[in-house]
Amino acid sequence: MATIEHSAILKAPPERVFALLERVEDFADYSDLIQAIEPLGEARYRWHVHAVGRDWTFDVAITESRAPELLAWESLDGVENQGCYRLTPVAEGTEVALTLTYVLRSRLVEKAVSRAAKPLVGRVSRQILERVEARL
Repeated sequence: MATIEHSAILKAPPERVFALLERVEDFADYSDLIQAIEPLGEARYRWHVHAVGRDWTFDVAITESRAPELLAWESLDGVENQGCYRLTPVAEGTEVALTLTYVLRSRLVEKAVSRAAKPLVGRVSRQILERVEARL
């Protein structure tokens, strides 16, 4: 299992940050790599992403939504993954911490993907949080 972590401080209270993060379908507006997100109902979403030269489609379900401190999800198909955003009030606003774990069936493939995925997920996470902050 591989883990990717990223955090940033946004200059807004946790309630405002969480209100934007829980609107999962809007993530397509926050990153150049996310082409679209379709709501499927019952806190499930189909993501359409273009990364590392190919198109990816996968379904995720929100597994926990506890405003304004935690938003967690897990994959329903495709690459097995789960993640969460944890929001913590700080003097400057809100610290937003992303943790994403994923499993690939081959250790060799996992090493290769990790080298590409960590900077890619970091870039997407930075884009999302920067654009969320701009929207705030």
